[in-house]
Amino acid sequence: MFPKFKTKLPGPKAKKIIQRDKRCMSPSYTRDYPFVMDHGKGCVVTDPDGNVFLDFAAGIAVCATGHSHPKVVKAIKDQASRFLHMSGTDFYYDMQVKVAEQLCEFLPVKGKKRVFFTNSGAEAIEAAMKLARYHTMRHQFIAFFNAFHGRTLGALSLTGSKVIQKKGFYPLVPGVVHVPYAYCYRCPYHLEYDSCCLHCLKYIEEMLFLKTVDPDDVAAIFVEPIQGEGGYVVPPIEFLLGLRRLCDRYGILLVFDEVQCGMGRTGKMFAMEHFHLKPDIVCLAKGIASGMPLGAIIASSEVMNWKYGSHASTFGGNPVSCAAASATIDLLKKSLMKNAEKIGAHIMKRLKPFVEKYECVGEVRGLGLMIGVEIIKNKKTKQMAPELRNKIIKHCFESGLLILGCGPNTLRICPPLVVTRKEADTAIDIIEKAIKKVSPR
Repeated sequence: MFPKFKTKLPGPKAKKIIQRDKRCMSPSYTRDYPFVMDHGKGCVVTDPDGNVFLDFAAGIAVCATGHSHPKVVKAIKDQASRFLHMSGTDFYYDMQVKVAEQLCEFLPVKGKKRVFFTNSGAEAIEAAMKLARYHTMRHQFIAFFNAFHGRTLGALSLTGSKVIQKKGFYPLVPGVVHVPYAYCYRCPYHLEYDSCCLHCLKYIEEMLFLKTVDPDDVAAIFVEPIQGEGGYVVPPIEFLLGLRRLCDRYGILLVFDEVQCGMGRTGKMFAMEHFHLKPDIVCLAKGIASGMPLGAIIASSEVMNWKYGSHASTFGGNPVSCAAASATIDLLKKSLMKNAEKIGAHIMKRLKPFVEKYECVGEVRGLGLMIGVEIIKNKKTKQMAPELRNKIIKHCFESGLLILGCGPNTLRICPPLVVTRKEADTAIDIIEKAIKKVSPR
């Protein structure tokens, strides 16, 4: 069933849609290759011309339960037949409360927890910024280079990924300082783990806090437990534990952006569980509702102490999106987190030998079904090879596999969590053929 081609790519029907798109859609949209979606089931998607592909992009890690999972579709239909909207900031409805209860059940933070619903990851970050300032009465934030937190002005101010994302939009929100992330394969200090003594942590306290930023005015440190757009970078556990200790020492809130790495993708509900950490605020979105627009922030009742009317959202916690989220959480709990762990381990086992086998593969890293393959020019210099990475992605598309990049030069492997071993093996075979085809001899 997959992959299967009936026409050249793109086919005639897909071409017409692409032409219409070019006439009326924003030129800011990024499309890496000409795939047009018509329908999908699980990890298999079909374009308007009947060409069948394996989807290992999952709508940028959004389609946690795959495309059109019957239980999620049923939940959406059942809720839609009852009512489509009733603003949760003005009135009450069971479905919003139910999802909040489900999320609080999984969050590894003691005490009473509270949830604020948004429409997206960027909105969740914005809400967390406001809450951090409100709770601490402080003004500044620390974020990390290569981080991606969203494209609204506050979230964009925290983002440290690409200049193009900020160019033309200044001034941004003041009070944000960026520091290096624990990207050990490319240590910005040219040190080696673990003899580095985590210099990236020392820098914050011994340089930043002494010379440019008063720690008593820092409201929060925003960090992705695993960097997403930055290249699927998994830090050492000591780095995140060190951030927790640092925040405790200076009364700073620790905010985890789990928008991409949360909701079962790493084999656990939240990536923080791999690091045995308890942040003060957690931001969620993407896989939370299997493709329906929903985001959330979760915090203890002590932290989420803002007053009546301090923050609200017309559409946040939409009942149809919440119905999809409730069904998604049930599926994650019953089987999909375990499947992410199992199939993710299988994919890693197959990909790890590529580091020795191919000169252009620098590192394979990840947890569960959040896996990055860093493409380089050669092992000696580790020079990034974005053009080569893009050629691999293009060849994968032409062979029937949808994948995306992340960071300047990393292949992003993030299939729906329903992926089977057979689908995983097919995808890895396609990736390996693409690497062989474009690798320098």
